Amino acid sequence: MTTILIGISVGLGALVVLLLALLVVRWRSDNSTDERVAEVVASLNARMDELGRELAGALERAEEEGRRSRIFGELAGSIDLDEVLSRTLEAAGALEDADAALVMLPDPTGGKPLVATLGLSVEEAERHAITGPPDGRLARSITMSYTYPELEREANPGEEVIHAGLAVPLPGDTSTLGYLTVFTRRKGHEYADDDVRQLETLALRAGPAIENARRFREARQLADLDALTGLHNRRYFHETLARECARAHRYERKLSLIVFDLDDFKEVNDRIGHLAGDTVLAEAAERVRDVVRTADIACRVGGDEFAVILPESSLEDADQLYRRIQNSISSRPLGQGGKLFLSAGVAELRAEDDPMAFFQRADDALYRAKEAGKGRVVSANSPRLGPA
Repeated sequence: MTTILIGISVGLGALVVLLLALLVVRWRSDNSTDERVAEVVASLNARMDELGRELAGALERAEEEGRRSRIFGELAGSIDLDEVLSRTLEAAGALEDADAALVMLPDPTGGKPLVATLGLSVEEAERHAITGPPDGRLARSITMSYTYPELEREANPGEEVIHAGLAVPLPGDTSTLGYLTVFTRRKGHEYADDDVRQLETLALRAGPAIENARRFREARQLADLDALTGLHNRRYFHETLARECARAHRYERKLSLIVFDLDDFKEVNDRIGHLAGDTVLAEAAERVRDVVRTADIACRVGGDEFAVILPESSLEDADQLYRRIQNSISSRPLGQGGKLFLSAGVAELRAEDDPMAFFQRADDALYRAKEAGKGRVVSANSPRLGPA
């Protein structure tokens, strides 16, 4: 690119020198040569304009290459999966005529695939996600075109719809990770080999970065889980509580917390042994997981003590969740432990609370529930919300 810029600059310089020479010739000539000189000057002006356009195009291409190099460097330097996917989509969306971009990563365990998108809604992204050819083979690229009924176009004349798409595989160390797809809203657009090569170049750089970031996320998730119950562990609980407290304070949002444990669990351990007691804890955690909401963060904070962080929730929301958990735990026997109940303390974040003070208020309320007769919930803001 530097060579191109130098060549264009030299060409411009030569034209300027030639133009000056012609002006000198014209000054010395008679009127009979004026028309010929005017034609040459017009030709030179046209060439100057052409060189100017070439220079502007070269500068634009240089800036684009610099931007891509920066994105590629950021891809290789990050292990945060969300950031890597965002950078990949940004680079894909910057390709010519790309109005939207999509990354689809199947879950190796057979769960729901990970879909990240730029320029599409979540619903559109899920509809347009590419999984590969129907026979399971690996395609170098997949092109798609979309046509729409006349009646639909008449009903939505101003709507910009997707007209074509191009997908290429994202290579991993041993297998394909998924597909990177770009879409255009230009009617009649056809993708060429150069489009495929550009998208392949991006996929080759993005694939290893995505794989490394996903491995890091999976390792981090395993490190955040309690091995016995599968709930989040104590470290993750305190990190998340600090983050949610900061967010709630910053945006003046509600945040509630439940801290609970199984009543008389020590006696259960003494009666059936610790191994059987661990089975009871694991089953109790499974029942907790079944009733908490998607946004709630359920954790094991130690022994038979658990906690649930409830973003965007009031004290009443926490009380209702406690009752659902209590009903799920006590509705039928927990393995060899028999029928058990739980006691809980609930708290809603106050303006003066830091994470430790917030947790301490809920934990103190739990011990007041124990003192009040067990099998009940006590609010950190009042003596008692009532028995289960």
